[in-house]
Amino acid sequence: MGGDYAPKTTVGGAVLAFRELPASVRLVLIGDRDKIVPLLKEHNVSEESFDIIHTTEVIEMSESPLRAISAKPNSSIGLGFQLLKSKDLDAFASNGSTGAMMVGALYSVKTIEGLQRPCIATVVPKEDGGVGILLDVGSNADCRPEVLCQFAVLGKMFSKYVYNIEDPKVALLNIGEEEEKGNLVAQAAHEMMKEMKNINFVGNIEARYLFDAGSADVVVCEGFVGNVVLKEAEAFYKLMKKRKISDPFFDRFNYEIYGGTPFLGVNSTVVIGHGISNDIATKNMILLTKNMAEAGLAEKIKKAFNP
Repeated sequence: MGGDYAPKTTVGGAVLAFRELPASVRLVLIGDRDKIVPLLKEHNVSEESFDIIHTTEVIEMSESPLRAISAKPNSSIGLGFQLLKSKDLDAFASNGSTGAMMVGALYSVKTIEGLQRPCIATVVPKEDGGVGILLDVGSNADCRPEVLCQFAVLGKMFSKYVYNIEDPKVALLNIGEEEEKGNLVAQAAHEMMKEMKNINFVGNIEARYLFDAGSADVVVCEGFVGNVVLKEAEAFYKLMKKRKISDPFFDRFNYEIYGGTPFLGVNSTVVIGHGISNDIATKNMILLTKNMAEAGLAEKIKKAFNP
């Protein structure tokens, strides 16, 4: 029931995903059955193709996430996290309130032991057709150097196990490539990352090289900076479309392709979709969620921080 156009686009996206996924994957729709079933019929899909968990409670985008999770345990997000915690679900994705998704994850499946803060990662298109990972992009506006170092490990593992980049190059987003550049947090993080043996650290990277082929596979930054970069990229795509300029590379800035952003560092697979997601974006969010669950990413991260 989450998202600006739910449940129409969420059901539509689930149907598209159902048609691409193998029979071994079972999709669970959490929401108002009386609205879901007619939408499935419009797509000529039987309701028996899905598990439907009925609820009419909805967390609105304007609500306080912490208060809403507590006050609406039978919302689609609230029930989703209850089922994830009890392991009745292997993974959970929603286009609903980002804040409610983060709060729900932290209070149900919780942060992985040994990790200071979870974070949100996003995919960055590369000029050669490949992809990079940028994190954090919004969940942690301010970070200590040691937190950025943990983000580097999270990004490396996401890149390796979901996007199959064997030894991803990890860089720190900064205002210059020299070691001494940046604020005190960036300088301290650089010194710490240089000594880390569990990442392939390649130093600082400037934002202008973010999309270059051959540059870093994983770029680490504070959530404040990462969110500014992400919104700037979205703005350029929007301007290209507005001016009717078509370019294969810039077309890959369309959020619909990636569908959602993973919330890395919690004890299960959680993916957060854009509130304005359409059917295609929702489908791709579901496919990403399935790939993360099959890769066992959360378990691998757990072992990395608790060897």
